[in-house]
Amino acid sequence: MLEDLHAIVKEVELDRSLERPEQLRERIRAMDRLEDVMLHEPLEATPACKAVVEALRRRAKARHAALASVQQHLCDAVRHAIVHGAGPHALNGWLQHDDLREPWGYDHLDALIGDVLSLDEPDDAIAALERDMVFYQPTPVRHVLDLIHRARLCSDDVVVDLGSGMGHVPLLVSICTDAQACGIEREHAYVASARRAAQALRVERATFLAQDARDADVSRGTVFYLYTPFTGDMLRHMLDRLRREASRRSFRVATLGPCTPAVAGESWLRAASEPNADRVTLFRSVA
Repeated sequence: MLEDLHAIVKEVELDRSLERPEQLRERIRAMDRLEDVMLHEPLEATPACKAVVEALRRRAKARHAALASVQQHLCDAVRHAIVHGAGPHALNGWLQHDDLREPWGYDHLDALIGDVLSLDEPDDAIAALERDMVFYQPTPVRHVLDLIHRARLCSDDVVVDLGSGMGHVPLLVSICTDAQACGIEREHAYVASARRAAQALRVERATFLAQDARDADVSRGTVFYLYTPFTGDMLRHMLDRLRREASRRSFRVATLGPCTPAVAGESWLRAASEPNADRVTLFRSVA
């Protein structure tokens, strides 16, 4: 085990390519490996073994700090670009095709965007979920960027995120495109955090409403996004509202996760590609 830990630390110490900003994925993975070394507890309790582990921990901590500094400089540069209206230039191009091969979990893109958005974790207690509501998890950033790329959003679009949580999707849509975005979220603490992030980054096209999605105004949305925020009767209610709206005008629905098959079964929607719960699926309403 000690040989393995030593090999990890030595490899990361020698790999100077990790200090290049564009090596985001490799740098985050290296930092995770160093954290494993820093947290390692030796099974052997001999003084000699403890001394070796402590030495490896110090080296791992020093290298981790150096890489964290690179990461902070990258984050600061991206934030500066967003504040000054160059968000698309700062963020477009980070998504690589093979990032989407692993559909679930969070990765290097989430690490970067988490630092850039600097969303405050709510101090207040979160309300208990009602029946059919799904526990909040943010959409992995690679899927948000995939949605932005595939939807080809323009200045005429208004993306409505139904059950937007802390606002990752509306914020990224507004940063990376000319579209407007609105997050609908019943949890006031999440909405407050999203609004603070939007204000700090001067993202004016992202708005957030603290209300139940079932009561939301759907008259302006051109793209409605659902990361399976609810199931059962609640999903049925929302789809029925959108169906009635579709009798008056055309719009798109984007889904991710277990709600996708249910949405694919709607006769008033047509999928742009084979529906897949592991990827963003775009649907268009039909008369």
